[in-house]
Amino acid sequence: MASFWSAPIVEANLVVFMNLLGALLLGLVVGYERSYHGRAAGMRTYGIVCMASAALTVFVGYPGFWYGGHGGMTGVALDPTRVVQGIVTGVGFLGAGVIMKEGLSISGLTTAASIWASSAIGVLVGVGLYGAAILLTALSTVLMVWGSRLESHLPSRHAIGITLRFGATRAPTEAELAGWLGDCGYELAPGSIAIHVENALAQWHFVAVAMDRRRCWSLPQLAQQLGARPEVELLGVARARN
Repeated sequence: MASFWSAPIVEANLVVFMNLLGALLLGLVVGYERSYHGRAAGMRTYGIVCMASAALTVFVGYPGFWYGGHGGMTGVALDPTRVVQGIVTGVGFLGAGVIMKEGLSISGLTTAASIWASSAIGVLVGVGLYGAAILLTALSTVLMVWGSRLESHLPSRHAIGITLRFGATRAPTEAELAGWLGDCGYELAPGSIAIHVENALAQWHFVAVAMDRRRCWSLPQLAQQLGARPEVELLGVARARN
């Protein structure tokens, strides 16, 4: 057991520490841009995936420290990267199974990312980089617990999925619809409109993005405003991300 915590291996773990931390910070930066624009995959998802990817990459650079420095003493040619490839592929399918999409709302992305990160933790433990595995576990847990709170304090523009069905009267133009949303503090997301017509009745599906989170109307207020329009026969409003 002492070989797993020898000075050279501890130094290698420290290098892996820095790689994981740097990857986490860079992933958070990219994820914040997605969170700001109301996308389903945000800071936590990007941070976990980036950090786990770094973990699965950086350990390959230290084959001399695998298994407490005894990886090359078995007399058998070892290639753990093939095992890692199979693990990551299999866990990727498992993660896809927890992602659910209902209308414009997507949930389970952070759970899928955390499952994938747990596979990276297992790989690090398996090759004997225990310190790096512990750090990856701690960073992943902190990110999942506190990441959403950090996102809530940063400027963002949440997205809302809206369904409108219009009666026999004339349906509004895209410019008129944008005006309705603008009065409530939202703007129409470009290219998000989908129109279905059945029995001469038009049903519009689209995404509205808040112009300012602090000044936009709440979902009940928005629903009341749009539902009061004489043209609107049916209304559906829901968060476009989860």
